[in-house]
Formats: sequence, C-alpha cells, structure tokens
Amino acid sequence: MRKTFFCIDSHACGNPVRVVAGGGPLLPHLPVAERRALFVRDHDWIRTALMFEPRGHDVMSGAIFYPPWRDDCDVAVVFIEVSGCLPMCGAGTIGLSTVLIEEGLVSPRVPGTLSLETPAGRVDVTYRMDGDKVAEVRLFNVPSYLHAADVAVDVPGTGRLVVDIAYGGNFYAVVEPQDNWPGLDIGPSAIIDLSQKLRTALADVIDPVHPEDDRIRGVHHAIWCDAPRGEADGRGAVFYGEKAIDRSPGGTGTSARMAQLHGKGRLAVGGRYRNESLIGTIFDGRVESEVAIGSFTGIRPSLGAWARIIGHNTIFVDDRDPLFKGFQIG
Repeated sequence: MRKTFFCIDSHACGNPVRVVAGGGPLLPHLPVAERRALFVRDHDWIRTALMFEPRGHDVMSGAIFYPPWRDDCDVAVVFIEVSGCLPMCGAGTIGLSTVLIEEGLVSPRVPGTLSLETPAGRVDVTYRMDGDKVAEVRLFNVPSYLHAADVAVDVPGTGRLVVDIAYGGNFYAVVEPQDNWPGLDIGPSAIIDLSQKLRTALADVIDPVHPEDDRIRGVHHAIWCDAPRGEADGRGAVFYGEKAIDRSPGGTGTSARMAQLHGKGRLAVGGRYRNESLIGTIFDGRVESEVAIGSFTGIRPSLGAWARIIGHNTIFVDDRDPLFKGFQIG
C-alpha cells in the first residue's frame, strides 16, 4: 500500500520545518495532548517516515495541524520531530505559522494573531505581512521556568559540568562556559558527542517533571551557551534527538535560556535576549511577564523571528519499500 503526503517545506531561520497539509491521520476530536498520545501509540511510523532518511534527515522538524479543541485557538498542532512528538517546538511553530498564513490554510479569528493549541498549552503568534508574504512573526511561548540550578554531573571523558535545568516547552540542560566547556568553537561533531554523554549522565542525577502536566518530563535537550558575537546577547547551540544541532537559535531553547537567566536574577521582566545560532541567525527574545507555574516562578517569553517557504513536496511512503519507516545511522 502506498500512502501519499502533501507537505509544504519551509525553514525557520535555517532550521527545516515540514508541514503536513494532506495525508495525516484522522484523529478523534479531543484536546491536542490526547491526540498526540494517540498519534504516538498508533501512527508514529508517519513521523519516522517523514522525518528520518531517506525522506528527511537528522535535523528535521515537522508539524501536522488539526481543528482545535479549545474555543480560544485557531488550529491544533502535533509536532513531529526526529526526537519524537514534542510538547512544543519553537522553530516548528514559526515555520508552521508562516505556512498556514501565507498559504491561506487558516483564517485567524483575530487578524494579525494566530492562536495555536499545542500539547504544552496555548501559544499565540503575531505576524506582519509584506504584501502577500509573512515578513516576520513573534511567538508568545508557553510559561517557562528554571526547574533546578547548579546541578553537578560527571560526564565521561569530560569531567564535572555544572548545569541548570530549565523548561521552555521542553526541559533543557543549560550549559554556560566553564572549565570543562570551552565553548562552541569545538565544532558540531564534538558538541553532539558531548550532548549524548551529558544526557545519559543526567538521567541518573535528575528527572524533572512539569508541575502542571506529568506527561512532560525528563531532560532530552541541551543548550550549549557561549559569548555573543556582533549585536547578539549570546550564542547557543541546541541539541535534540540523537545527533541533531538546531540550525536556528532554538525556540524552546531560547525560552529556556531566558527562564534560566531570569531565575538567576540576570534578566528582568521586559528584558531582551537576542540569541544567535551556529549559522548566525538570531531569535529576538523578550521576557513579557512573570508567571506562576505550580510552585515555581517563571516567565512568559516571546521570540521574534522569520521563516521562508521553500517548496511543495508530495511524498510517497510505500510499504513494499523495506525502509518505508525511515532510518537513522548511529
């Protein structure tokens, strides 16, 4: 049997985002967190087929959109990534929002603002048009917070690292420059190797659980921080999946970084944090307000960014192909 998927491919400040506009599975009309669980249980082969090789690659992000369950949202989204079905993806949201508006797939209830129901909660995106194109967007992300500060972990081959655990839609190990972290100039391959070892070591030290949704737990991402270049306030490389480094500055990663800085008293409400990626693109972060998240005090972050549509893509997945579910090397 051959399944056909119509996808609109884009990139958000360099990170690829594949939006499934046709061929996605029909799911019951439920809150999107429940639809996400059903997708993971019954349809995860679609994620791997579209994200992994030979149809994707190690740094793919993607999204499938549905009618919303919430009355205050325009659309619901299930994020499909090389690393799984994430609760939230910043680059994915920026790419998806640009595609939905520019391609006329959704008519927002409030012109200039798109409200998305994500598994992590409601996310609003404001957008500015340049003719019939989306020039830029600002993503108002889910409440983010510093979960644990100064967590010491021994990483094989590297030694002791002290990291902060912060949430920005996913849990992150936030690693600032220190004796055993020389900075981003060590290169992507070394960062990937170090990230894999750090994640494994952290699993024996801490298992964070979101205070308002126990389905969101565990440290699966890392953001490696370094000194700024040019007009940026900092640089960061976001690690996710098995061996992916985000080409953008990372939406949930930049949010987690701002939450970490705020939690440590280094970034005030109204403060700005411009985060630069490995390829030089920038997310313009801002702390919009202070919020309570369970017993934690966190922030509502926003990110200014842009995305571009790069093509329409009809993808065939044929079960006669022994690699129809996709594959990863290593």
